[in-house]
Amino acid sequence: MSRLFIFILVFLSIYGGMHFYGFVRLKRGLALETGMAVALALFMAVMVVAPIATRVTERLGYEVFARILAYIGYTWMGVLFIFISAAFVFDIYRMLLFFTGLILRTDLAWITLAVRQSCLISILLAFSIVIYGIFEALQIRTEYVTIRTAKLPITVERLRIVQISDIHLGLIVGKDRLKRILRQVIKAKPDILVSTGDLVDGQMDNLSELADMLQRVSPPYGKFAVTGNHEFYAGLNRSLGFTEKAGFSILRGEARSISNMINIAGVDDPARGPYGPGNTVSEKALLSNLPHDRFTILLKHQPRVEKESLGRFDLQLSGHTHKGQIFPFSLITNLFYQTHAGLAELQDHSMIYVSRGSGTWGPPVRFLAPPEVTVIDLVRAK
Repeated sequence: MSRLFIFILVFLSIYGGMHFYGFVRLKRGLALETGMAVALALFMAVMVVAPIATRVTERLGYEVFARILAYIGYTWMGVLFIFISAAFVFDIYRMLLFFTGLILRTDLAWITLAVRQSCLISILLAFSIVIYGIFEALQIRTEYVTIRTAKLPITVERLRIVQISDIHLGLIVGKDRLKRILRQVIKAKPDILVSTGDLVDGQMDNLSELADMLQRVSPPYGKFAVTGNHEFYAGLNRSLGFTEKAGFSILRGEARSISNMINIAGVDDPARGPYGPGNTVSEKALLSNLPHDRFTILLKHQPRVEKESLGRFDLQLSGHTHKGQIFPFSLITNLFYQTHAGLAELQDHSMIYVSRGSGTWGPPVRFLAPPEVTVIDLVRAK
């Protein structure tokens, strides 16, 4: 309970601060009178608590109201983020011109945008990008990766692994979006399907139909999944139940040998906490017990690589970052993760692939970070 309270407090502080900055910029830029300013403040106050209210109302069984609130609240989150990002850039630009003018003893007002102009441009950018981003979020791309390896048996020329990640099934990402994703999965004809976490969102009631849709996809060598942070936020037992009903074998500090062809290992997301349920075997110990003459895939939600594991796996498959989902947030995720999207070579012949994710979290919007289904072909090297 204390961790939840701290999370809510931090969230409200950050999100409330974003709204305060946005309110100040809008009030000043649009020269709002008292009545309009009060109305804007009240709307923003409601939007600050909308994500929490969405969760509460859905838990209480008011699903229709919760879905409407989710669409409004999270779409507004996207609009606000783009607006304050643009407004902040204009503020920095004006500040730099001001100090440059002081240093050069020159009046640079002629290249400075008026506060109203910059505010209107920021509003236009916010709504334009969000409208475009709603359509981009629906365009599921298939990314193809080919890896040549001498570790496949001589009888296997190619093994196809399809990765989905960060779908966030819930109030916003539902049947229609999942259908688009599975269409790409089925088209790829996978030998193995893997889910690298966040299959479900914080809101995950009444998803049995979606589990049935996933269950009908049945690759010949199975389906494997690991937990992401949202599996724990949504309630671990319910999340695991949904994932198992969808036909996945859940790897929680476990490994499997697939038809004597490859090894697949999986670990829990750190959101489990040091004392949470699940197998607490170390990653190094888990990987050390696997046959090293077979290609080893490590499923791990967050794209963090443990140095002790390098050389013990061939390919780590991760997600979590969404590649920022909405630019310029990708600039922030790039600071926290050495690889925040795509394929990268590591030390000791290990590699990592980080998916941009197949769905969306929060705003139903993507900008310069389209969703993906990843097709990884392991080809036997001669």
